[in-house]
Amino acid sequence: MSAARVVAVARDGGHAFSKPTCPSIRLVAGLGVEGDAHLGATVQHRSRVAQDPTRPNLRQVHVIHAELFEELRAAGTAVAPGQLGENVTTSGIDLLALPAGTRLRFGAAAVVEVTGLRNPCRQINDFQPGLMQALLGRDARGALVRKAGVMAVVLAGGEVRAGDPVAIDYPAPPHHPLAVV
Repeated sequence: MSAARVVAVARDGGHAFSKPTCPSIRLVAGLGVEGDAHLGATVQHRSRVAQDPTRPNLRQVHVIHAELFEELRAAGTAVAPGQLGENVTTSGIDLLALPAGTRLRFGAAAVVEVTGLRNPCRQINDFQPGLMQALLGRDARGALVRKAGVMAVVLAGGEVRAGDPVAIDYPAPPHHPLAVV
């Protein structure tokens, strides 16, 4: 893979499915993306708030890999950064293969810790019919593979912008595969 970098950043103060891209976002330690609807120490996704509003927010930042957009485009589906609701689009990182607890350093200061996989929801088909199926696959053993990126919490705040380098810090072994959060 090529050098890991940020391709695009996005945020939205409303609970819309897609987020508009912008020149930069500011990550806030323990909370998420400043100005984003999912900012908070406790769950902010409406379905999770309805279940238990006191649970910790393990989905403060949604990170997705630009390589997924290339895969979807090759299959006849055009998706651009921000359209799947992600905050940070990266390239050069196999996000889905990262172990739980991996830390991603964006630019000079921002650090997030990967908490798990994003589980694609039915809103994806409202955005583009058939997209849900395209974001789900099977591995060589037949196990379900969720391709819609990873979720993270903010450990250290800072500005993140397109073009920033991304450094990867793996947790100490034993490594555990990502599960849905």
